[in-house]
Amino acid sequence: MVAGVLLAAGGGRRLGGRPKALLEHRGRPLVEHAVRALRNGGCGPVHVVLGAAAEEVGELAELSACEVTVNPSWEEGMGSSLRAGLASLSASDADAALVLLVDQPGIGAEAVARVRSAYRSRSSLAAAAYDGERGHPVLFGADHWEAVAAGAVGDQGARAYLRAHRDAITLVECSDVARAHDIDTAADLRHLE
Repeated sequence: MVAGVLLAAGGGRRLGGRPKALLEHRGRPLVEHAVRALRNGGCGPVHVVLGAAAEEVGELAELSACEVTVNPSWEEGMGSSLRAGLASLSASDADAALVLLVDQPGIGAEAVARVRSAYRSRSSLAAAAYDGERGHPVLFGADHWEAVAAGAVGDQGARAYLRAHRDAITLVECSDVARAHDIDTAADLRHLE
């Protein structure tokens, strides 16, 4: 079983404090689109990590079929949310976690499905690639979770772990089906169609 883990805790500091999960995309909160990409891409269950404005996100977004975790340390950066997301899987039967970021609306179900298809065992390690460069989503077999969580600090998430294990990563080209831009600044809001 490959579970989806959506990191959606960011407060949007560079967006004037607008929580990324609540940015509107095609008439609905961005978090709903990312959940749909994970589900339609074959992941289940879907675990969502909230932080900034978690209560408001819970009220405005349809997340009833998701396992929701609120990261009280979300201001520490993405690393704390990744740790919270992986910890939420510890009681599940998941064999792998496919991690997606809420602020990448150009990544949909097709890219998720491609990366998910790289799962082979609990030691699998795979990532989407865009013109040969590693990006998101990333798949971590359960054998990696403890070490990934141990190294997930600040806004780096799993970057150091992935760099140290680059030879073990299966890169799955997705540039023909997805756009890997982030929504970080006001200028990036143009990517919300």
